[in-house]
Amino acid sequence: MYRETNKRSIVKGISWRLIATGTTVIIIYIFFGRLDLAIAAGLIESVLKIGLYWAHERAWFKIRWGKKRIEPFNLWFTGLPLSGKTTIADAVYKELEKLDIPIERIDSKDIRDIAPNIGFTREDRNRHMHRIGHLIKTLQNNSISTVASFVSPYKESRKAIRGMVKNNIVVYVKADIESCKQRDYKGAYEKAIKGEYQNFTGVNDTYEEPQHAEIIVDTDKLSIEESTQIIVNYIKKNYVK
Repeated sequence: MYRETNKRSIVKGISWRLIATGTTVIIIYIFFGRLDLAIAAGLIESVLKIGLYWAHERAWFKIRWGKKRIEPFNLWFTGLPLSGKTTIADAVYKELEKLDIPIERIDSKDIRDIAPNIGFTREDRNRHMHRIGHLIKTLQNNSISTVASFVSPYKESRKAIRGMVKNNIVVYVKADIESCKQRDYKGAYEKAIKGEYQNFTGVNDTYEEPQHAEIIVDTDKLSIEESTQIIVNYIKKNYVK
C-alpha cells in the first residue's frame, strides 16, 4: 500500500493555497478597493492555513476510521501451452496497474530463466509450484497482489497454491489443443510429438482441467481484449471497489 509523505502533503497544501489566496485577494480588493490590504491579508492567511492544512492531513493519516484495506489477491492463470495465458495475463496486469494498487507479475518463463535446472516431471513441477506459492505468500504479507501464469497441469499443485495464498483466483485459459498447435510459432508441439521434448503438457503429459476455476476464458471464442475485460471486471467487483 502507499502512504502520504510529508513532502506530498506540503506540496498539496501549497497548490491549494495558491488558489485560495488568489480568491481571498480578489474578494478583499473588490470590497475595500485596496490592493496592499488585499495582498497582506492573502499572505498572512496563506502562511497560517498551509500549516493548519499540513497538521490536519497528518492527523487524518493516523486515524484508521473510514479507511478500507485492499486485500492482496493472486490471479492464477492456468492452461495448455500456447493457450494464451501469458498474453492475457500481461494485458490484465497492465490494466490493474492503472488502478494504482501494489501488484507484481510472475510468469513461468521468468522463473525458469532464474532457476533453469527445474525439471518437468510431475514431482519436479509440484515442488516448483510450492516454491512459487511461498513467493506469492511473501509478497502478500507485504500487501502486494500478484498476476501469475503457469501451465500448472496437475490438480494437486493448484490445490496446494490455493491453500498457501490468500484470495486465490484461478483463471482457466481454455483452448482446443489444435488451436494451441496452430499458435505455436516456435514449434514446441511438433518437437514434443517427435519425442524431442518429454513431459510436454498436452502431448506426452496430461493436463488436468480445473474443476473449480473462478474464471474461465475460452480463447477459441473470445479475443484477448474480451478475456482481459472479463478478468479485470471480476477484480474491480470483488477486490477494488
